[in-house]
Amino acid sequence: MGATLTGRERRKLRIRRKISGTGERPRLTVFRSASHIYAQVVNDVDGRTIAAASTLSRDLKGTLDSGTKSDAARKVGALIAKMCLAKNVDKVVFDRNGYLYHGRVKALAEAAREAGLKF
Repeated sequence: MGATLTGRERRKLRIRRKISGTGERPRLTVFRSASHIYAQVVNDVDGRTIAAASTLSRDLKGTLDSGTKSDAARKVGALIAKMCLAKNVDKVVFDRNGYLYHGRVKALAEAAREAGLKF
């Protein structure tokens, strides 16, 4: 018997069949937990993570004390964009990982765009 999947996991698999990260356009993927948000930029061809940031990152320590979770997601989006641009990556493919493009996921994506990433 197969394992039962949640709605988000089914959406995630459907999305991942269509998109993957390459060397010139890696995949920016988002994971959202109840209290934190994580972002990774992945080259799926080589199986390497190019950059990673989250609300638990050292660079953001102390700056997330006040504000909403959406504010924290904006800071993570700006940080991941800064890390990518430092590694000469300016174009990515956005993977919302089965989440609706709304709220924290949207805030992270828009902040990454404003900081210079193209997707």
